[in-house]
Amino acid sequence: MIASGPCGGGWYIKAPGWRAFFAGDTGYSRDFADIAARLGPVDFAMLPVGAYEPRWFMASQHVDPAEAIRIHLDLKARFTLGIHWGTFELTDEPLDEPPKRLARELVQAGLTPDVFAVVKHGQTLHLGARP
Repeated sequence: MIASGPCGGGWYIKAPGWRAFFAGDTGYSRDFADIAARLGPVDFAMLPVGAYEPRWFMASQHVDPAEAIRIHLDLKARFTLGIHWGTFELTDEPLDEPPKRLARELVQAGLTPDVFAVVKHGQTLHLGARP
């Protein structure tokens, strides 16, 4: 099953024993909680964490790290990979700020990098088998 949500090019992918969600460009909305309620929680989410400043201009197209965490929680995601950051200068925040800000926001939300992380450019992330 593939379903798109409120995001530009977002996908919910459901296979036997595995559910994933990819959010394209998106602002925050309660639609993510609705997606989880309707289609179920996700095992693996790929959520944007960059290209968000200035908020007055970018909020409807790109979430910031705090909003990405809200989406992670709304989707009831088991693990989220932060994407959409550091590739080129699109907005006002420094290219390396999104992972740093995400780390601070995770602490405030009581979450750890084992449930929401970013990888360095070129880094490989092994997700392992589902428990």
